[in-house]
Amino acid sequence: MYALVDCNNFFVSCERIFRPQLEGKAVVVLSNNDGCVVARSNESKAMGIKMGTPFFKVRHMVDEGRLTVCSSNYALYGDISGRVMSLLADAVPEIEIYSIDEAFLHLDGIAAEKIPQMCSDLVRKIRQWVGVPVSIGVAPTKTLAKIASHFAKTYKGYKGVCMMETDEKRLKALSLTPIADVWGVGRRLAPRMLEKGVVTALDFVGRPRAWVEANFHVNGLRTWEELQGHKCVEEEQHDRRQSICTSRSFAEMIEDQHELMLRVSDFAAKCAQKLREEGSVAGEVTTFMYTNRFRDDLAQYFPSATVRLEVAASSTHEIVAAALRAFRTIFREGYKYKKAGVTVSSITASDAVQGTIFDFDDELRRKQDKISMIIDSVNASGQSAASGKSLLRLATQRPGHYADGIRSDYRSRLYTTDLDDVIEVR
Repeated sequence: MYALVDCNNFFVSCERIFRPQLEGKAVVVLSNNDGCVVARSNESKAMGIKMGTPFFKVRHMVDEGRLTVCSSNYALYGDISGRVMSLLADAVPEIEIYSIDEAFLHLDGIAAEKIPQMCSDLVRKIRQWVGVPVSIGVAPTKTLAKIASHFAKTYKGYKGVCMMETDEKRLKALSLTPIADVWGVGRRLAPRMLEKGVVTALDFVGRPRAWVEANFHVNGLRTWEELQGHKCVEEEQHDRRQSICTSRSFAEMIEDQHELMLRVSDFAAKCAQKLREEGSVAGEVTTFMYTNRFRDDLAQYFPSATVRLEVAASSTHEIVAAALRAFRTIFREGYKYKKAGVTVSSITASDAVQGTIFDFDDELRRKQDKISMIIDSVNASGQSAASGKSLLRLATQRPGHYADGIRSDYRSRLYTTDLDDVIEVR
């Protein structure tokens, strides 16, 4: 069984943690440069505000006092995400982080009768300890777990947890799920399915296997199998992963900032290499570190931070720079670190990158990509392959080469990552 944990309206929920006055109010979070709406509270959804709505179209609601807007604060969101994921990792044998606000929990080895209570406890614990509401869907496959999590989020009667452990529940849920909302269908396949009379997920699973294979080939068949309750995403989805993580536990605990920074650089460079091997680029880079949770005699610290790239990238320079930028926000003296790692996420095909009009040097991007290709070629040589060591590395790392002057007129404070922004209680 799988459990999909989904943080409800995540960016908005993060903003509400330190601004409780926003509870019950219409809130939206804007994209980089305060361009358009990328996250909405339930109250703003009820007002008819759509994802991607340009800010200027809702500005009058702000002026009228009916809507609160927040600029994107990825340092805050990344830190809160790390706290949620840490709690999840402590609860189950294996966790697979799908995005900044979603994670699959592998429930193999956990008694079926214990799963409902465990999930309910997680919902309460995350809400109480972190301040973020979550929904959990449990099902035999990842695709069904995604559907179950939607029901857990949509219907209050589930109290945050929807179990899809029987065929009766599965078929009922599929009958209520539009085919366009199924994970793996998306905007490209949905119109074709509608043309062929497939309106709901139940319509799809009711079609013969041969018909699915003939009309939608491997991807469609994989989704069809998953909706039938047969696991196959785990084996088949490596062609375009949602995240790539490189991490290591250290033989000896590390206190030195420079030594830890070198390790993070190596992890980030490896992630960049993997992206290029798959022909992919990443839009988010997360750095995380752990102290030794088994040493009760030592101070504990489990930070993480996420950097959002202005334009998705795969060059070693850009990925390493972003990872080090995140590292500098979370490193604290006085701790003994046992593990560190870098995760790249928001992955797309490299030929599908949408550039920006402003604040981006396209010529610099081409040069960095060429350098990365040369590094890959040299490091793939016999000497490098035999030794397991890179022949070429970056000598220096910069915090980034994108313009720092990104518009963020409504950005909240860095409550968890900047001491200057800590709330004062008077």
